[in-house]
Amino acid sequence: MYQYTDQTYEDTDFSRSDQRDGELLRCTFVRCSFRGASLEEINTYGCRFTECDFRGASLNASIHNESAFTNCNFQGANLFVAKFTECKMTGSDFTQAQFDGITIAKGDWSYTNLREVNLSKQNLRGVRFYEADLYGSNLEKADLRDADLTRTQLSKARLHNADLRGAFVEGIDFKSLDVKGVRMDAAQAVVFLRSFGAKVD
Repeated sequence: MYQYTDQTYEDTDFSRSDQRDGELLRCTFVRCSFRGASLEEINTYGCRFTECDFRGASLNASIHNESAFTNCNFQGANLFVAKFTECKMTGSDFTQAQFDGITIAKGDWSYTNLREVNLSKQNLRGVRFYEADLYGSNLEKADLRDADLTRTQLSKARLHNADLRGAFVEGIDFKSLDVKGVRMDAAQAVVFLRSFGAKVD
């Protein structure tokens, strides 16, 4: 096991390297490439990754606490049973990423591309998905209580038995959703009805 503390890397190529079972503390990575790298079981604490390339990387069982991955590319990455706690993921692309068993505890996932990812049965309570793209994603039985779903793209998302109580839902196009079995509170029911043109007093 290795450990890096307070290190800064810019435009560094870690592609296809073996970085497994390491610990990164307060490190900064700017425009670095981890494409196809083995990052299984790494732990990051308070790290900053900006515009980094994780395409095809393996992050199985990795753990991230209060780290930021902003405008990063995770296309095709394997995030099986990875855990993100209070992380900032804004603007990152997760196209075709493996999300099975992932844990997302709070954090900011605004403006992310999460199209067609599997988040079924996940505890997503309090997560910020402001203007995120969740088109076609599987959110069946997901706990989205108190999440920020403002202007989130949810077209063709599967929401059967999801819990939306307390979530911010302004700007969601409910007309494109099947809300059968979805749990809502009274305020959300009003937003839902207004999206269909109803006048609620």
